[in-house]
Amino acid sequence: MDSPADNPADDPVESTDTDRPADGRDRDDEGRARNARPRDGLGRPLPYGAEGVPRQPEGVVRAPDDTVAEAQRLLDGGQPFHAHEVFEDAWKSGPDGERELWRGLAQLAVGLTHAARGNATGGARLLRRGAASVTGWAASESGRQRPYGMDLDAVAGWARGLAGEVEAGVRVDAAARAPRLRG
Repeated sequence: MDSPADNPADDPVESTDTDRPADGRDRDDEGRARNARPRDGLGRPLPYGAEGVPRQPEGVVRAPDDTVAEAQRLLDGGQPFHAHEVFEDAWKSGPDGERELWRGLAQLAVGLTHAARGNATGGARLLRRGAASVTGWAASESGRQRPYGMDLDAVAGWARGLAGEVEAGVRVDAAARAPRLRG
């Protein structure tokens, strides 16, 4: 080997994993690095070729009522990670006065995700942070107690209660412990 270009280790290696790109890096249509591995309902990556759950497309602008309905469907199906993606879209695309609401709901969904994965510390912390965000937003000048039919006091109470249970070592089934957003 006379030059670094002659090194076979520098050549793209054909992947033996189903659907994995030959260069080892997943990319979106615009060439940005994006992990395309299938995911389970809790958002954990699965091996290439495994059957996962459909991923939520990113950047979808939904009406607020549609956001709540889609997130509830995903939560009820044991897919809080994917519900977080729905809330994140609302947080990023919604009016400035509602961003704290959607961010708090996304934190609650991620908190449930971590709790169901067995991460008690992270789950409890995010559940409490999300509860504080939604109650803080409800009490703010922009806020309301029942935006889009959601009962924020009940949702925050659910999150605080679950956080305590998670810290006490209770195992969490995401579908069985999903919050009722609209009471």
